[in-house]
Amino acid sequence: MDEEWIKHSLNQEIEILSLNKLTELGNQAIRLKLIAGHGYRGGKYEILRQGKALMMSPEEAQTYLENLIKDIGASS
Repeated sequence: MDEEWIKHSLNQEIEILSLNKLTELGNQAIRLKLIAGHGYRGGKYEILRQGKALMMSPEEAQTYLENLIKDIGASS
């Protein structure tokens, strides 16, 4: 196998895992009624919260959602 092909395959797998994690976090935040919706829009990740559309990179969105969920857990 070609080394470049292996790197490409691994990068694709990492992207899929990251997307799955982000989707799971977004869905969890919806179940907890922390956000109204989430998803990709125009190359950015959109989170609908308190009547506002927050646009950010997928990495920023993951951190934002993790903190949002953690904060609600800490206040319970």
